[in-house]
Amino acid sequence: MSAPPSGGGGALINEVLTDDELRAVLTRLGPESERDAFGLVCRRWLRIQSSERRRLRARAGPDMLRRLAARFPGVLELDLSQNPSRSFYPGVIDDDLDVIAGSFRNLRVLALQNCKGISDVGVAKLGDGLPSLQSLDVSRCIKLSDKGLKAVALGCQKLRQLHITGCRLITDNLLIALSKSCLQLEDLGAAGCNSITDAGISSLADGCHHIKLLDISKCNKVGDPGVCKIAEVSSSNLLSIKLLDCSKVGDKSIYSLARCCHNLETLVIGGCRNITDASIQALALACSSSLRSLRMDWCLKITDTSLRSLLSSCKLLVAIDVGCCDQITDVAFQDGEGNGFQSELRVLKISSCVRLTVAGVSSVIKSFKALEYLDVRSCPQVSRDSCEQAGVQFPSACKVNFYGSLLESDPSAERFF
Repeated sequence: MSAPPSGGGGALINEVLTDDELRAVLTRLGPESERDAFGLVCRRWLRIQSSERRRLRARAGPDMLRRLAARFPGVLELDLSQNPSRSFYPGVIDDDLDVIAGSFRNLRVLALQNCKGISDVGVAKLGDGLPSLQSLDVSRCIKLSDKGLKAVALGCQKLRQLHITGCRLITDNLLIALSKSCLQLEDLGAAGCNSITDAGISSLADGCHHIKLLDISKCNKVGDPGVCKIAEVSSSNLLSIKLLDCSKVGDKSIYSLARCCHNLETLVIGGCRNITDASIQALALACSSSLRSLRMDWCLKITDTSLRSLLSSCKLLVAIDVGCCDQITDVAFQDGEGNGFQSELRVLKISSCVRLTVAGVSSVIKSFKALEYLDVRSCPQVSRDSCEQAGVQFPSACKVNFYGSLLESDPSAERFF
């Protein structure tokens, strides 16, 4: 074999490949580590890598943000969220938002969760400077009120997703502003905004006709009028609605969802104690081809009738929570295989179902072969020892939770709700 040519006969890669060709190489790289390594080759490759970066997660500071904006001019998604358990002082402040509004003009997605240092003054600047913004998350930014977010609604009319969970100063006035300006809104997360009322939800529905995801959990001033209006207007667009601890929500809401929202996939009605079997049976029939996750813990009027109807009708159901529904008994799960019960159920939470016995648990295991998580905490007639004595054999892939406080959640199950 002849030796490779020596000297300057071969062309250097930077002389052969154009910037566009190097960008094509960069787009074919998979893991983030490979893309980072691309930028270590030389300054030219670093410049190309920086210009192609679309997502950025960073810490606060006006000077740092200006440098990032200059280095990464193509960034579309910026995450400055803070971890509530490991926040740093002073964190994100209004001056940072001023820089973002002026330097990241093409931004589409901005996450500011737990940024407790920002106020209406800073958020209003986002409305002035980010006309292309489509997603904003200011969950638990506790200083924010209608004033700042109304400016966002007015200036960011392409907004599709807004999360304001835990912003307790928010009122119906923001929902009215959204209905007038953000007609493309699809996802509103407003859990814990307990000044929101039926009037605000109805106003939102008047302008925002394409809501797909709505979370108004713990908005305890919202009841049947608001939920029915959203169901009627959003209709088949609505995929998920979460109404945890909305105590005014009753059967009228469930009947309306059953009548209008045939693509509903996720429903959370835990703590809605006025809901009865009749409306749940109607929902099971109407959403039999769509419903995947249902949380109805503490719905104290729910009985075996609801559960049997859901498990036999909803073929896609993968997760259900009926914890603390004290009228649930072994009958809910008897003859599951023979009655065509859903066999692909992966998560079942039946904690504090005081009438449930080991026989019921045995029926669960026989009926739901794909089960991955079973919660039987605080079931007085069910324990690990009693199940072993009865010869109940749990699948190796199924995590069974016998003990612990009901206040402790398990991420492997909660992600379904």
